[in-house]
Amino acid sequence: MDILAIESSCDETAAAVVRDGREIISSVVATQIEEHRLYGGVVPEIASRRHCESISAVVSEALEKASLKSSEVDAVAVTYAPGLIGALLVGVNYAKGLSYSLGRPLVPVHHIRGHIAANYLAHRELEPPYMCLVVSGGNSIIVMVKDYTEFELIGQTVDDAAGEAFDKSARSMGFPYPGGAFIDKAAKSGDPTKYKLPRPHTVNPYDFSFSGLKTAVINLIHNTQQRGETLDINSLAACFQKTVSEILTDKFIGAALENGCKKIALAGGVAANGGLRRTLEAAAEKNEMELFIPPVSLCGDNAAMIGCQGYYEFLAGNIAKTDLNAYATMRIDKAVF
Repeated sequence: MDILAIESSCDETAAAVVRDGREIISSVVATQIEEHRLYGGVVPEIASRRHCESISAVVSEALEKASLKSSEVDAVAVTYAPGLIGALLVGVNYAKGLSYSLGRPLVPVHHIRGHIAANYLAHRELEPPYMCLVVSGGNSIIVMVKDYTEFELIGQTVDDAAGEAFDKSARSMGFPYPGGAFIDKAAKSGDPTKYKLPRPHTVNPYDFSFSGLKTAVINLIHNTQQRGETLDINSLAACFQKTVSEILTDKFIGAALENGCKKIALAGGVAANGGLRRTLEAAAEKNEMELFIPPVSLCGDNAAMIGCQGYYEFLAGNIAKTDLNAYATMRIDKAVF
């Protein structure tokens, strides 16, 4: 079964063709990073306009690389939540028109479910049940993947997501957007013990809070500047990355142990961070857990992961009509359309 997938939840316009949920036939991503870097972050209005300009060409290229005509695909999958509402609407409306004109099923896909599904493309042996840590710019959650379309939320962010904390802290350190990659690079040359940073506590031990940590970094930078002292940016980056990685890992491993999970996975844009990958790998080995991590190429937003999850949503009978809408927010375990 060949599924044409479309992803436009933020600042990447992406399309892909995925076969039987596990094989990437083609994948095309048109990024807007350089333009948004001028403003230090994603500008929703600009993102929506660029999606409008790019989506037709991106879909055509994905079909061409797959050596398929649009009439030869079996279904059209699209991200409909969560994300920037204007950006989502571009992809949803394009997918609805394409689905209707082709007479093919329209499959709505939750963006975070898609990130989890990226692991299926990289690890064909992976099957539910398992526990997954999803870390991205807008989300930090621990979820029990009971089945391909059945999820139980174990923990979530109560304020800033880890990816947002990375970007805003990086901007304070003088790094361009998106800041996660620059912090990761700088951390390699820094002392991860030089600065003491707070580790926020939450009522639910498996929830996350990164707002205070982000503020602590900003205050440290401002106070150092006001005293006329020299700040070791590389060491601050190393301390910040170490703190975030350990918070995420400790809570995730704790949740897995409490729920008797020996099979775990990592997903989302921040899953590309080298410090987090190393910290989680070491913890998984120590606790004799089987860990699955997608390659860096599948951590960021892409349509292949949407096509993969779309396959399982299709098998579960989750087919939308032409009145499908987009939603800026939606829990992974409450996906409705």
